[in-house]
Amino acid sequence: MTETPRALAPALLAIRLGLAAMFAVWVADKLLSFETAQRVFSTFYFAAPPKEAILALGIAQGVIVLAFAAGFLRTFSYGAILLMHSVSTIATYERLLEPLARPNILFWAAVPVLGAALALFLLRRYDVLLSLDAMTGRKRRV
Repeated sequence: MTETPRALAPALLAIRLGLAAMFAVWVADKLLSFETAQRVFSTFYFAAPPKEAILALGIAQGVIVLAFAAGFLRTFSYGAILLMHSVSTIATYERLLEPLARPNILFWAAVPVLGAALALFLLRRYDVLLSLDAMTGRKRRV
């Protein structure tokens, strides 16, 4: 393919902003609702970290989500988003194996989101609309 389709950049921006909005909710949950985050951790990751650890994780995720939303350090930030979502999806594999048991069907929403995160990572060099990397001429690292 020698020419990038005109609709690709707005489509990738829509995926990036949609994923950023979802992850912003995850960050808010860690920063504002420690008990909920601890329950999620104890249910899916077999440990309930202390409040301070959840706060630190929420802040770190928040920085990554802001970089991701801005299209900054695309290889790192898009990869981090993909990794975080991959881990959370794999952690719920038991729920995914029984999709028709309530409320497990809701966990299946993570699967197309994972596909979108992977597609965005693979197409990151074409995600140039409202991207700090593209605006500053920063080249993507392979």
